[in-house]
Amino acid sequence: MNTTELNKLIDLWFEEDIRDGDHTSLSCIPETQMGTQQLIIKADGILAGVEVAKEIIRHFDPELQFEGFIADGAEVHKGDIAFRVTGKELSLLQVERTMLNIMQRMSGIATTTHRYQSLIADTKCHVLDTRKTTPGLRYLEKEAVLIGGGMNHRIGLFDMILLKDNHVDFAGGITNALVRARDYCIRNNKDLRIEIETRNLKEIEEALRTNIPDRIMLDNFSPERTAQAVDFIRNWTCGKYIEIESSGGITIDTLRDYAVCGVDFVSVGALTHSVKSLDMSFKAVK
Repeated sequence: MNTTELNKLIDLWFEEDIRDGDHTSLSCIPETQMGTQQLIIKADGILAGVEVAKEIIRHFDPELQFEGFIADGAEVHKGDIAFRVTGKELSLLQVERTMLNIMQRMSGIATTTHRYQSLIADTKCHVLDTRKTTPGLRYLEKEAVLIGGGMNHRIGLFDMILLKDNHVDFAGGITNALVRARDYCIRNNKDLRIEIETRNLKEIEEALRTNIPDRIMLDNFSPERTAQAVDFIRNWTCGKYIEIESSGGITIDTLRDYAVCGVDFVSVGALTHSVKSLDMSFKAVK
């Protein structure tokens, strides 16, 4: 996400939180009073959102001084100090919650992603995120996945073609959907990768016969059926490497069962839709 887009979000966040003023702080803190606050980590995990926090702080009050100690992607432990910020106490108090909300969520996503990816680090499989993100925070949540060692699937509906079961059913079948997608890209001069969701070996074979998909998704396959599907696809001669993605109800307990089948990717919606924020606080230095 570029700075201009991020600053638009920051304006929305502060409008949501401050409106016509932080009346609690304004009522008891002198406008010229200076101080320092530091970000204290309160649980073990992977830190994410430091660069975003710096932009939040800079955007709200350019005179605030940021002193960083730990970077995005670093492993952190309870009691670590990630950074300190010095300046007007009114400004420190007003940026606190917005900055913490973003950092806690991004760090929670990065920590969860790291946990998933670590379980399959000895395989060639990568953990993917999905579009199951918080509205308005997709770019930041997907950035947190990258920081945690995972990979991004598509960002939205615009940067890849993913033909899911409803597309297939509405189009009248696997072949129709794939041919239409390919022709659409040619007609509109779109260089988009094409992925198709399949529900059984029959659909996989039909997809392979078109020689169109760049990736085949195995939707709600068991590990046993996944192994059969991987073997079937890898033994299919079509002149190009077709990526394989497992998806659908895969948890941290079953992740490895799918990875060892030889799939290239496992997509996990829980990385962003069911994550626990990493605990941290922004406390005054006395």
